[in-house]
Amino acid sequence: MKRIVAGLAALAVLSTAGLALAQDKKLTMAVSIPAADHGWTGGVVYHAEREAKLLEERYPGLDIVVKTSPDGASQANALEDLTAQGINALVTLPHNSDELTDPIRQVKEKGVFVTVVDRALSDPSIQDLYVAGDNHGLGRVAGEYMKERMADGGDIVIIRGLPIVIDEERQKGFDEGIAGSKVNVLDRQFGNWSRDDAFKVMQDYLAKYPKIDAVWAQDDDMVVGILEAIAQSNRSDIQFVVGGAGMKDMIKKVQDGDKMVPVDVLYPPAMIATAMDLTAAGLFDQNPVRGNYVLDATLVTKDNAQEFYYPDSPF
Repeated sequence: MKRIVAGLAALAVLSTAGLALAQDKKLTMAVSIPAADHGWTGGVVYHAEREAKLLEERYPGLDIVVKTSPDGASQANALEDLTAQGINALVTLPHNSDELTDPIRQVKEKGVFVTVVDRALSDPSIQDLYVAGDNHGLGRVAGEYMKERMADGGDIVIIRGLPIVIDEERQKGFDEGIAGSKVNVLDRQFGNWSRDDAFKVMQDYLAKYPKIDAVWAQDDDMVVGILEAIAQSNRSDIQFVVGGAGMKDMIKKVQDGDKMVPVDVLYPPAMIATAMDLTAAGLFDQNPVRGNYVLDATLVTKDNAQEFYYPDSPF
């Protein structure tokens, strides 16, 4: 018994020493992200700055530099400057995967731990950790909701994002979600993840189709334009709109029981905070964080909306 007690005491001393050593570390994490050029990226900036403060409090030896860039070229220059200043880890959401792959490779070659968020690099071997939302799941969860909600059938229109891989993944997931149902897709057009463009597309739909039961949009920003077009039309046939991403205005509508926005599907900008948190845990706590970390495409309902509502966020 004495040996066990002595062993436990020694282990406690070692654990305390390890904790003290972790606290004595002086490390720098750079966070390179797009500037807030629309709602979702505005949310990314908010959560990055918020998490930076929380992590610096948790790890006194950690210094976090958050740098926003308006375009890919500016982000490449920012990465070069940050690396020259000396960093231990980089958390980055690239403006454009192809354009930023080589600049991030150069950071990696300096021995920096690299965490990539949302937009995977052309060469994934560069990244130590990858954190992203589930684009396929976002579409699938929305489709499954519509399939269940419209079990007796109905006519819907779709407003897609941009003609890129993310859009294709979301659309494929949605098609799988409604497979075997009586949901009839009248039309699907690109809204460019813009509320103004989505407003115009929805206006065209309303003029073209005398009966529309529901709308699926790939992004909550577009839902803002869609709802405005419906309101101006004075049409009463549209029963509901399903979007995605987790915009606070949409989450609040779900929370309040708004009939036009009964649910939302998460693709949260807060994923940048998850990436920063995991990276810091790897640096200071030696937790195994390498690999891929994909967030669930959670269906937000009135029952759980409060968990995902950030009233101070711009998105």
